[in-house]
Amino acid sequence: MAPTITVFERSPDRGRGHARDMRVRWAFEEVGEPYEVRLVSFDEMKQPEHLALHPFGQIPTYEEGDLALFESGAIVLHIAGRHAGLLPDDADARTRAITWMFAALSTVEPPIVERSMATIVERDKPWYEGRLPMLDVRVRDRLGQLSTHLGDADWLDGGFSAGDLLMVTVLRRLGRSGLLEQHPNLVAYVARGEARPAFQRAFAAQLAIFTGGPSSM
Repeated sequence: MAPTITVFERSPDRGRGHARDMRVRWAFEEVGEPYEVRLVSFDEMKQPEHLALHPFGQIPTYEEGDLALFESGAIVLHIAGRHAGLLPDDADARTRAITWMFAALSTVEPPIVERSMATIVERDKPWYEGRLPMLDVRVRDRLGQLSTHLGDADWLDGGFSAGDLLMVTVLRRLGRSGLLEQHPNLVAYVARGEARPAFQRAFAAQLAIFTGGPSSM
């Protein structure tokens, strides 16, 4: 039986692929493994049945037999560890790829998410105009450091890995902020990720939910 993941019944990103189930979908597509999808509403996410899977009432979750997981990074790591295609065979390279997974979610994503949430929920607050430049600086600092590391390479450390998968999904959250465009190599990096056939299949699958299409792969 294929694993089942939970996703938004109606994603707040309106199908742009910013919700964290996109990471899991992409991972499944990269390793060529089927999966099922269970849609949950915002109300259902706060009910005991879902909280038993995800104690913080979020998505995605992962269920396979007796195994239940939450947190998109942990789920992607689980998929990458069980199937070839997302982590190198060499032990040192594998560890470096996992390090980049942590870097994407723990170092690069937090200031990006903080900025994006501020633009949504604080725009009408008196402190917003003064706070936004500070948030922009934090994002710019991380992007500058990442851009320097990437240089003219295609991927973060050799070939494409789960570290790149997570980093690309994080950078995509910047949307039309204009911040990513200050680093052409990062723009090209994200474009390379989005051009991968596995990304395209995952994106189409999540978009189909918003537009009323199929909900499983």
